[in-house]
Amino acid sequence: MEPAIEDLLAQVHEQQQRIEEIQRSVATMELTGYAGNGDVTVKLKGDGRFTEVTIDPQVLRRYDADTLGQLVLEAVNDGLAKLAAANEARYAPLLGEAQQ
Repeated sequence: MEPAIEDLLAQVHEQQQRIEEIQRSVATMELTGYAGNGDVTVKLKGDGRFTEVTIDPQVLRRYDADTLGQLVLEAVNDGLAKLAAANEARYAPLLGEAQQ
């Protein structure tokens, strides 16, 4: 095999290993989304699975069901936005290299 092809294959293999490392680190992330100044919180894993929804008991007395639903939705969307930003930050170095 030509040295240039061997070098290219080595680079591809190295990038694949880095991608796998990033994927493992993303999978172990735990993020928290908030709504209503912490009245509702959600926790999610790096793979997008939600693991917990917490509602401050005082919220149940202050809001009706529709408002509470909106707060839960807001917390979920906040968590997903944080997950997207964290993924982007972790993959940014590889994407920067690919554009060069």
